[in-house]
Amino acid sequence: MKPIHLLFQSIAPLPATVNPAQLIQGVTDRSSDVRPGYVFIAVKGYASDGHAFIHDAIRKGASVIVGEEPFTDLSVPYVHVSNSRFVLAKLASRFYEKNGKRPIMIGITGTNGKTTTSFMLKHLFETAGYSCALFGTVVTIINGTERTSNKNTTLGPIELHKQLAKSTDDIVIMEVSSHALSQHRVAGLSFDFALFTNLSHDHLDYHQTMTKYFHAKKTLFSLLHAGGKAIINTYDNWGKNLVAELKTEPLSLHTIGIGQELEIASITYGLPMKTTLIDNGESVSLNVPLSGEHNIYNAAMAYLTAKLMHLKIEAICSAFLTFKGAPGRFETFQHPSGAIFVIDYAHTEDAFSYCLQAIKQLGAKHITHIFGFRGGRDTGKRKAMIHTTEKWSHYIVLTFDDLNQLTSEEMRRTLLAIPLAHGEVVPDRTVAILKAWQHAKKGDWILITGKGHERYKQPFHYDAHSDKDMVEQLQRGTLKPRHVTRTS
Repeated sequence: MKPIHLLFQSIAPLPATVNPAQLIQGVTDRSSDVRPGYVFIAVKGYASDGHAFIHDAIRKGASVIVGEEPFTDLSVPYVHVSNSRFVLAKLASRFYEKNGKRPIMIGITGTNGKTTTSFMLKHLFETAGYSCALFGTVVTIINGTERTSNKNTTLGPIELHKQLAKSTDDIVIMEVSSHALSQHRVAGLSFDFALFTNLSHDHLDYHQTMTKYFHAKKTLFSLLHAGGKAIINTYDNWGKNLVAELKTEPLSLHTIGIGQELEIASITYGLPMKTTLIDNGESVSLNVPLSGEHNIYNAAMAYLTAKLMHLKIEAICSAFLTFKGAPGRFETFQHPSGAIFVIDYAHTEDAFSYCLQAIKQLGAKHITHIFGFRGGRDTGKRKAMIHTTEKWSHYIVLTFDDLNQLTSEEMRRTLLAIPLAHGEVVPDRTVAILKAWQHAKKGDWILITGKGHERYKQPFHYDAHSDKDMVEQLQRGTLKPRHVTRTS
């Protein structure tokens, strides 16, 4: 419970009819969750408008309503605001705010690398004796308890602050998506560190232009508290733009790039990869037990963050040696013939390039790439994705990813319309993986991208719930078809 005047202080003015000492029992944007004494915030969503549920919220006992529409005839006090999403995040932050020691807050944004960098940081800090909460695409981990994350990279503000209130961890590491930033889901947070990994074509069905996408990502750095540290990868051109725009801001700016605070001087490919970092003029040798040049950039981000958290360089380098990677990120599986299957979440042109180049560097003689496109998502990136995989792959298999609102037939026609120099369309994802398994031989690498850690959203011919489950069943020889075939 929180007094209403403290909840709304400096966020929005309260009507004169409100008793400032009134205790608020909860805040929500879902009328189904309203209980007596709650504040209900009406948010305009993409599937429905919360303003249509105001009267339902009042019937259930809401004592105050917040919204963007000019209501004047409600039976309870109404707070009229210009942005309900922003107010929702701020109220959730206030309501669930705890007394006591505040954790170190680390936010990571960028198109690629957020998940791997977050898992690297968690490993480095826990090896050093800190407890870490992790909020990300793959899992949420609080007080050592892990649960599968929801469909969004970043939780909605109510659930996010509920979970943060439960955490007693020393450090909170959070992947922060562009959607979360543009929708003000994290508006109530204050970060100690903000990391920018890179930016490439993605989510333009939502953001429309790369410039708008970039400015959504940039919003994270406005959430740094006074003296907070920004860590930016300037090997990426958008990173250079971000540094230029942040130079006048009251924050501590730290950069990775040519001639910058931290520079990647050399990379020796293999497993582990070996890199030499130039840290403020001093040479540091770092071994990273992952594949792919992109993971050296992720490691550099994690290294610099850990160093700025006052971990000793020797301890950081030592901890990297025992890092096991992130779920669904370049996970490898051995075929009986000696062929290698790789599962990765890659779903952009750049991410394809990272994975395929890593496979080439590991000595692949023949590369088969299995992937698809998500229904109803950014179609503008598809041509570049095809071009990139044709550059590095010997054979391409186009298959179903998430259909979302498309029918199977609509997606099948979409895939069949794509000209492939060397490849085929196999709509059923499990059948595509099985065919690749049946034909794999020594020297072959089969890359399966798009889903990574995620479960399938629609049933396929074989009874597997994810790419990983499918490959592991093939390894064990336990694969079985479903009783009814749903996808051809």
